[in-house]
Amino acid sequence: MNQNPEELQFLSSHRSFDGWQKRYRHFSPSLNCEMNFSIYLPPATDQGEKVPAVYWLSGLTCTDENFTIKAGAQRGAAEYGIALIMPDTSPRGEKVARAIDHAYDLGLGAGFYVNATQEPWSRHYRMYDYIVDELPALMEKHFPLDDRRSISGHSMGGHGALMIALRNPQRYRSVSAFSPIVNPTTSPWGIKAFSHYLGDDVKNWWNYDASLLIESARPREYLPMLIDQGSADEFLAEQLKIERFIAACNTANYPVQINMREGYDHSYFFISTFIGEHLRFHARALKNP
Repeated sequence: MNQNPEELQFLSSHRSFDGWQKRYRHFSPSLNCEMNFSIYLPPATDQGEKVPAVYWLSGLTCTDENFTIKAGAQRGAAEYGIALIMPDTSPRGEKVARAIDHAYDLGLGAGFYVNATQEPWSRHYRMYDYIVDELPALMEKHFPLDDRRSISGHSMGGHGALMIALRNPQRYRSVSAFSPIVNPTTSPWGIKAFSHYLGDDVKNWWNYDASLLIESARPREYLPMLIDQGSADEFLAEQLKIERFIAACNTANYPVQINMREGYDHSYFFISTFIGEHLRFHARALKNP
């Protein structure tokens, strides 16, 4: 294992819409393991121009490649001159803890973008620190990026994007999500993950719940926010609970655009349909002075 955090191991590169879709591996001090990430660099970077970036957080069971291959986001990123950064969803490797029953919603592929405090998870599962601090510093050192950032994600990644943006509004220009888990402290997915990663004291979960965080947001820190939710999503009622986030935003007077998309489900067919609108939304925020 290469444990030099400053070194990137090149894995692959593909020309796409006159830009470059690339994949790398590096050692993460935050997660204490090697991590893969994918990055799309738009055509403007070939001329040495520094560009803003949208960070994409994927959902349960995904890696950095799901969005890269399925969403078709490179076209919009090239058009708007935006880099796309796609990290993995959890730490991985032989020494990294995983669910004993190989459950899809705990352990590998299910980091939930929190800093775990409970053993054995706390040894590696510090995805919050990785996304907020380590990864942007690494990206902006090695690639032609400036410090303009937005963040987006799907399902578990939508939870991560909203939660991270609400806790760090100074770091981002905008936030968006597809089918986010907006109230994980009451969602079966969230309860399972948080009880293992954070312990049984529910108060320790509150800082990772977007519906609770929105209530304490300060008006001067409000970010442009866009959410798309499919009406035919099989997880809508039990896991996603968008109505609770709507109520929290109304109580806090937090401005948010929420689109209920008739007939759409939880899949990448949904994401690929509306990803162009999300990138256009972020481009407006990123290009503002």
